[in-house]
Amino acid sequence: MAPLFPSPNAHLFARLALVITGLFGSGFVAIDGQYKPITAEEYITQWKEVAVKKMKQHGIPASITLAQGLLESGNGNSILARESNNHFGIKCTADWNGGRTYHDDDKKDDCFRVYRDAAESFEDHAKFLQRARYASLFELKPTDYKGWAHGLKNAGYATDPRYPQKLIDLIERYQLHKLDEGVDVNYKPKPADERPVVRQVRGGRRPAAGGEIVIAGGRSVEVFEGRIKFVRTRADDTFRKLATDLEMTHGMIARWNDMDKEAALEEGQIIYIQPKRNACKSSATHAVTAGETLWSISQQYGVKLSKLAKYNGLDADAPLSEGQRIALRKPRR
Repeated sequence: MAPLFPSPNAHLFARLALVITGLFGSGFVAIDGQYKPITAEEYITQWKEVAVKKMKQHGIPASITLAQGLLESGNGNSILARESNNHFGIKCTADWNGGRTYHDDDKKDDCFRVYRDAAESFEDHAKFLQRARYASLFELKPTDYKGWAHGLKNAGYATDPRYPQKLIDLIERYQLHKLDEGVDVNYKPKPADERPVVRQVRGGRRPAAGGEIVIAGGRSVEVFEGRIKFVRTRADDTFRKLATDLEMTHGMIARWNDMDKEAALEEGQIIYIQPKRNACKSSATHAVTAGETLWSISQQYGVKLSKLAKYNGLDADAPLSEGQRIALRKPRR
């Protein structure tokens, strides 16, 4: 087999691979120094047999299992899927004795389950739906994916009012309902030059334009300082529209940006699509300019608003003075 990095600077490319793998997880494949996320088609191909097996064992439509996996894990590329093998966004419950990880979701630092591997996540998802609150779903025909989609929302699996339609759209887009009927689905792999590519946006005072990843809805996703993915809004964008295009939940995106989910968005505004960090690594402080707020500074540096407020002993909405120094990380004692 030819070496993965056949060049005189192989060790540099290798180090870059480790950095990107740490950022995006094993869902991204290194090809000629470029990194490509798992596509929906690849995710389905990888997990369809498992989904069909769970359908035969537990009675859950394979289409529903795969659609939930696609939606909840971003085709297996989400932080929760990559780092915790959690493909269904299942949170900790009182009877959960396994690993735990914490991410902001419906509330700050929500507890999510951690699995040894992704297959364990699929099995736990099937067992999770055996709870009494979902019992009525098993009275539906196994081919009634629309009934299952709405039933999951009604039983409290998700808070997003568009959750059922998002599942249905995924099922019909990729013809996953065929699996419920015993018919296989196959996809022709996309040529290398048509697959989405991600490159790192290097550091800067503000997130700057750089390499892009083109994903669902034609959205261009950029990466700030090799750390946080973000999009730039369009003229007619709302959090709900962003969530639809990105196959995410609008409340989650709003929380990651310390905004109300019904807040108006301006064209060209930077919206993070994963949690901001607890501190800025590239700068220790920021000098306030006219019109800036603690929130706008948190967006500039990708640092959580609550952390900036804590580091500086301020309320999140406290007025700032021009020239005031704002700590971007926990001050040393």
